[in-house]
Amino acid sequence: MTHTHTHSTAQAGNGPAGSPPGRGPVSRVPGLAVDVTTDGLPAWLDPVVGAARTVRPQQLSRFLPPESGAGRQSAVLVLFGEGERGPELLLMERSGTLRSHAGQPSFPGGALDPEDGDQATTGPLRAALREAEEETGLDPRGVQLFGVLPRLYIPVSGFVVTPVLGWWRAPSPVGVVDPAETARVFTVPVADLTDPANRATAVHPSGHSGPAFLVESALVWGFTAGVIDRIVHYAGWERPWDRTRQVPLDWRA
Repeated sequence: MTHTHTHSTAQAGNGPAGSPPGRGPVSRVPGLAVDVTTDGLPAWLDPVVGAARTVRPQQLSRFLPPESGAGRQSAVLVLFGEGERGPELLLMERSGTLRSHAGQPSFPGGALDPEDGDQATTGPLRAALREAEEETGLDPRGVQLFGVLPRLYIPVSGFVVTPVLGWWRAPSPVGVVDPAETARVFTVPVADLTDPANRATAVHPSGHSGPAFLVESALVWGFTAGVIDRIVHYAGWERPWDRTRQVPLDWRA
């Protein structure tokens, strides 16, 4: 299965097909069923399904939501598709002008809105699909949600994040919708994410270090790289890589 991607900002500002001229995209998420099912998934996703069912929060990150309940509830869409080079993940690069995580590659996602519903049940599912549509033009009707990972925490921004796993069952064109939020939208083959030549440890001047991926002319690090790293590990896709290879970050990162 192949699908079309817009990898540059040449079409910046264009919403999905059918959006009224001069207005933001009309969301297809309200009223959309947000069931979580593993029916009909490709066999290569079986290890990810198994990992999602058994992984514990402490196995994903040492940064877990505060017991006090503090933090802004949010969700990201970890979307697996199948492209010309096999299994792949959908990522975007955040605009360099944003207040938090500027310029970083990330999963589509953002904070829950009241209309997304209950944050303990379907709220994160709807938020992940809605944000993906708003940021990339993705048609959520072509996404099959098949799992939810434990909630994690991003201390620097105070977000409590639910990673929602999806299968791009019916691919749709994607690209930059709002250049104020997104610099580009791209896919990364899983084969590149598991290639030891593309792996490194990102080191921040603060002393924090974590996994990183050098793929598609981008350095994927931080929360996004951490989630990818753990999925690759617990799905059994990880290949031995040089953990002493370091990529320095600057204070603006």
